[in-house]
Amino acid sequence: MTEYCNAIVAQAPGGPEVLTLAQVPVPSPGPGELLVKIAAVGVNFIDTYQRDGTYSVPFPLTPGSEAAGTVVGLGEGVKTAALGDRVATAEGRACYAEYALVPADAALPVPASVPLDVAAALPLQGMTAHYLMNSSYRVAPGQTVLVHAGAGGVGLLLTQLLKERKARVITTVSSDEKEELSRVAGADEVLRYQDFSAAVREYTDGAGVDVVFDGVGRDTFDGSLASLRTRGTLVLFGGASGQVPPFELQRLNAGGSLTVIRPKLGDYLLNAQERLWRSSEIFASVAAGTLTARIGARFPLAEAGPAHAALQGRGTTGKVILLP
Repeated sequence: MTEYCNAIVAQAPGGPEVLTLAQVPVPSPGPGELLVKIAAVGVNFIDTYQRDGTYSVPFPLTPGSEAAGTVVGLGEGVKTAALGDRVATAEGRACYAEYALVPADAALPVPASVPLDVAAALPLQGMTAHYLMNSSYRVAPGQTVLVHAGAGGVGLLLTQLLKERKARVITTVSSDEKEELSRVAGADEVLRYQDFSAAVREYTDGAGVDVVFDGVGRDTFDGSLASLRTRGTLVLFGGASGQVPPFELQRLNAGGSLTVIRPKLGDYLLNAQERLWRSSEIFASVAAGTLTARIGARFPLAEAGPAHAALQGRGTTGKVILLP
């Protein structure tokens, strides 16, 4: 007899309103897969890009790659997990649901001291912050860094990790409330978006920053380039304001032999060892109390559409999660 569960389904690309609650069969784990009873789901911009057609994906679509929960089923050949294990992932499939499949080698062990709703808020943004400052650009103590969206999920985690490394951190935010959150995370200077590049130059005595971590995209790209020192690096890892249009590469020469990199998390999780390195350091910091994951909003699973609208409206702080 087929078991059913609640899941969010979009029949075709569109706005947040296409996300509707439906009854779907509980999936069966195939070889190398885990069936996870979902405790909480992370809501991310990539979910909105898939929903609205910016990224090409098959429809009907149940979004979601980030979640945390308890293992309730094992596929053939699974040796690295057991029933009852607490796991999280940034690489699940169709996680906007009460049950979802997770590749066993992408299941991240969650320490007992880390609540599962917090664990759901960490894999994608925590490991993103980790690869940004360790792999896409290795930040050294004493360097000056500009982090856009300093009160967002990645921004708050990245700021804390950068301060632990003794970097000087400048952030941008859009409100007084977000400025306070960014300062609590450790930011040395907090700017508004308007004319931020001029303020960065003033703060750095005209030199510019060593690196910009930019997840905002279209609205900040030009200013990010203008904020860099000679031979500085712009790490463009998202497009919350829209995708950056094509630009003339000669601008990098004129700006002072600049570098632009456009990474994505999947290319920094190439094997089980790399996943474990990044996730274990993040979870260990949370368990030790040196890293705090701020959950800014919790929505019931049925309200996935309003959750997307809140995220895209940039009215949220920290992480948005869904609770099945």
